[in-house]
Amino acid sequence: MSALGKVYLIGAGPGAQDLITLRGARLLSQADVVLHDALVTDEMLALCPQAVKIAVGKRCGQLSTAQAFINKQLVDSAHKYGLVVRLKGGDPMLFGRADEELRALEEAGIEVDVVPGITTAVAAAAATKQPLTKRGVARSVAFFTSSTAPEHGDLTVVPDSDTLVQYMGGREAIVTAQRLLDQGRRPDTPVVVIENCSRPEQRIMRLTLATLAHGLGPAHGPVLVMLGEAMRLRESQPIDTAQDGDAVPDAPPDAAQLSA
Repeated sequence: MSALGKVYLIGAGPGAQDLITLRGARLLSQADVVLHDALVTDEMLALCPQAVKIAVGKRCGQLSTAQAFINKQLVDSAHKYGLVVRLKGGDPMLFGRADEELRALEEAGIEVDVVPGITTAVAAAAATKQPLTKRGVARSVAFFTSSTAPEHGDLTVVPDSDTLVQYMGGREAIVTAQRLLDQGRRPDTPVVVIENCSRPEQRIMRLTLATLAHGLGPAHGPVLVMLGEAMRLRESQPIDTAQDGDAVPDAPPDAAQLSA
């Protein structure tokens, strides 16, 4: 029996090719096969022209058995190739289903390493120039998502933290905002919504919690919602411009808005 290959779970970052780590890019250039998420860009895949590329994207609404199939593909690939890359958007260890894949590989006796990536929340803070923490204002941050496995119930309590960052939060905007209002958050709490973070089509929108409760309209990519006093504009802070995408600052409730 031939020796098993090694698998690397690599974070691609938020989207822009130059935001992947040097280690991640080096391993991509050496990979025999790359199993990649749906949100990984063509520009990112250009870093591994020599590799066999397998799309294993798992999007919201798909059957949960898809993850078991991905696990099997990883194990099968390690029996066939020497260097296997599982390329995930953002960071593998945050909302990246890394636990399921690590378990499958470990149970099969396959060596695996994890290469971190820039998670979208951090990239979004940089893109909007809004630190997630602020001295005297925000000393805690919570990342959360309403997406759960089918056997688990919907999220009913939003984390209690100074700054909240909701991944995949577009379609949950109304529910999230109402729960926060019910929990005592001020209606004028600042909110920043970013779509397609770090990509050419990036869009930024600034609004309030009360406005968020009206919901967000159609979007064309992943949406991240950041909320809390740390999101309030600084006195001399320039309003976001279209320099890095189609920014939508201070949109009114009836403006074209976002969801994902």
